[in-house]
Amino acid sequence: MREDDYLAIADALKDIAEGSFAMKEGSSLKKFQEPLEGELQTRTTGKGKILCFGVYPGIQVSFHQYLADKVQFHHKAIHSILEVSHCRKGRIGWNMRNHISVYLGAGDLCLRTMDCCADSEMSLPLGYYEGLSFSLDLKVLQNDCPQIVREANIDIQRLHQKFCEKGTPVAIPSSNIIEGIFDVLYELSPTLLLPYYKLKAQELLLYLSQWEPSEGKEVIPYASQQTELMKEIHDFLVEHLEHRFTIEEISKKYLINTSSLKSAFKAVYGYPIATYMKEFRIRQAMKLLQTTNDSIAVISEKVGYENQGKFTKAFKETVGILPTEYRKANIKSER
Repeated sequence: MREDDYLAIADALKDIAEGSFAMKEGSSLKKFQEPLEGELQTRTTGKGKILCFGVYPGIQVSFHQYLADKVQFHHKAIHSILEVSHCRKGRIGWNMRNHISVYLGAGDLCLRTMDCCADSEMSLPLGYYEGLSFSLDLKVLQNDCPQIVREANIDIQRLHQKFCEKGTPVAIPSSNIIEGIFDVLYELSPTLLLPYYKLKAQELLLYLSQWEPSEGKEVIPYASQQTELMKEIHDFLVEHLEHRFTIEEISKKYLINTSSLKSAFKAVYGYPIATYMKEFRIRQAMKLLQTTNDSIAVISEKVGYENQGKFTKAFKETVGILPTEYRKANIKSER
């Protein structure tokens, strides 16, 4: 369960009104574009926060926390700017230009040019996201590159050819190398932010210069139409928690073969259908335990368990304590 991640992000965004984004420029050196507020427009029924830092000429870092199901973005379409986004918590997907969707889980990277996602919709299948993005203006870096990058003889034009010319996003699955670049950046004191951002920006450029698609399996992009079908299937399943549908039943209802159904659902939601639905049922049970006086037997039936014993066993396996213990520890004052 990732309940702690959700609660931590909710606490960080507690002062932000629903339907709004807080966008702020942090301490910066030399900007390579106009302030973020003038570049980015957002729309959501949830809320979020973006903190942006200028690191080098041509390099900007932004820290993101979202609590929403969907966020719509609009910004300038700049082909020479490569955006590298890292997912730390939650799950995130983009419906981009050319009807392509890419979904990331914890530790994954997405690389895309700013024209690829100039008008895009971001989906958060788990309802929350935390991550970092590096924006690399390869046109600026061609003439004004950090010294270590020059010493390594990194060919900026080659980076542009590798990641920008096709006009499609590239997603790279989590690895020890990616973890080594990004993980430290989330736990820094304010005085260390800029020094580390400068260091990791250079490390990221070195990594991208060496990475080739043949070195490892990429995260598979899907047609936006197919990911929308997965959302429709998801909504159907969660609206009928009392019934346990088989893969074959879902496949027949939505006219999709079972293999495609299983792979596409996992790509969007990060888990096989059965695993996701088990966790969803338990999350719903946690809410009911906190906010209602329903008996354990009634709650188990509402979330799709045929008897209280099976529900109690599944709840303890997932949460670590019995439903009765969870209720005692999380009684809401408004009840």
